[in-house]
Amino acid sequence: MRILITGITGRIGGNLAAQLLEQGHQVRGLVWPKDPRIEKFKDLDLELIEGSLTEYEDVQKVTEGMDVVYHLGAAFQGGGPFQDTDYFDINVRGTFHMLKAAEASDTLKQFIFASTDAQYAKYPIEGMDKPIREDHEPSKPTGWYALSKSMGEELCNGYWRTSHLPITILRFSMVVGAGEILDFRQFYLSKMKDRDDLQNVWKGEERLLLLKDMKGRAFKKHIADVRDIVHGCICALGKTEAAGQTIQLGGPRPFTWDEAVPYLSQRLDIPYQEATLHGAPTFYEFDLTKAKKLIGFNPQYDIIRMIEDAIAYREGKTIDVLPTK
Repeated sequence: MRILITGITGRIGGNLAAQLLEQGHQVRGLVWPKDPRIEKFKDLDLELIEGSLTEYEDVQKVTEGMDVVYHLGAAFQGGGPFQDTDYFDINVRGTFHMLKAAEASDTLKQFIFASTDAQYAKYPIEGMDKPIREDHEPSKPTGWYALSKSMGEELCNGYWRTSHLPITILRFSMVVGAGEILDFRQFYLSKMKDRDDLQNVWKGEERLLLLKDMKGRAFKKHIADVRDIVHGCICALGKTEAAGQTIQLGGPRPFTWDEAVPYLSQRLDIPYQEATLHGAPTFYEFDLTKAKKLIGFNPQYDIIRMIEDAIAYREGKTIDVLPTK
């Protein structure tokens, strides 16, 4: 199939392109002019076209003749700084341009839109006792990134209802690339020491933190390795039954701090200590039943495997992932 990827130079887009090429598909990417990250594609047989999501003529040109669109391109929190107008122009207006071009296409069979778990209010003061289900948990975006993605979802759903454009929305959990789990901020006292409830804990020496909430529960979080997110994108390809659906993706299971931190402490030879944080805790997980049943999603990279692969990556060993930058 002829497949277009917007945001192809990102961590997900680049690895998705490589896997699609391995499967024999023809891949085209929309890239910002002079994007230095195109260097990673020098050994891949794909087509890169310069253009902007904010210009409809560019979008129309790059969409022409495509069978499938993966719309991953967006202004996002970690890639800024972005102004409010950037989030609107790139994420909202850009998504409208993509949908408009897709609707006008004579060849398009599927449109896959990348969204985010920032749709959910994941941090209530008591934590979340029940797993989050994408069809049950209401969308409550805060901040311009989440709001722009919510508006993008509404545009997609509107085009599905009105024009029967075969759209699937994939909500990504927090995505961790090669080596990044070792730098996760909430694991390290030095990165958390400015909090009021930790200032008396810092003694000038690094410690890992086994964080607990006011109920004595270890923090719990559900993230995903970039390879599992790419796997989910591949799973959605060609699934006609997923048209009109919103599907949450994540790792094979959530992790808790009392599992991850002692293991990380042993592997990095950094002592750890327990600490209780006040306020809203990190305590949530996703129910991935829909993703597994509807598109055959089968994530593989839990927190232990992510730590082991991150250490291997830092040591210069090869793992099956393109550079994240």
